[in-house]
Amino acid sequence: MARRQVPPTDVLITLMGAPHQSDLATSVLRLVQALLERGGRVQVWACGYATMLTEEALGEYKPRDLSDLSARHPTTAALVRAMLDEFPDRLFWYGCRFCSDDRGATHVPEVVMRAPHAFAANLAAAGKTVMIGVI
Repeated sequence: MARRQVPPTDVLITLMGAPHQSDLATSVLRLVQALLERGGRVQVWACGYATMLTEEALGEYKPRDLSDLSARHPTTAALVRAMLDEFPDRLFWYGCRFCSDDRGATHVPEVVMRAPHAFAANLAAAGKTVMIGVI
């Protein structure tokens, strides 16, 4: 069985820990969007509870906003999926298989699951690496 090649990217954003503890998820999504809009090639590696950002069970929309019942806000899974659709050759989103399995997560199909030891190949494929979160 051939190893999956990791495409070369300008930046690898390693997202670890519980992203909903702060504005971390929003910051990462905005950073990824800004890099893509400027022509960058980006990969994101989600580890720990950050893997839950692309959990399929999140669906398309967040629960209703009681201050504006007509508003519909997309989930993080929907936002990631939309960016992957918009930038199919420049955005690559990876999830740690161990962390996902440990949490019983099932991800949107566009997210590629990789074993923890495969992280070295992602590092090697990136021009720069930014780690966001906690270990």
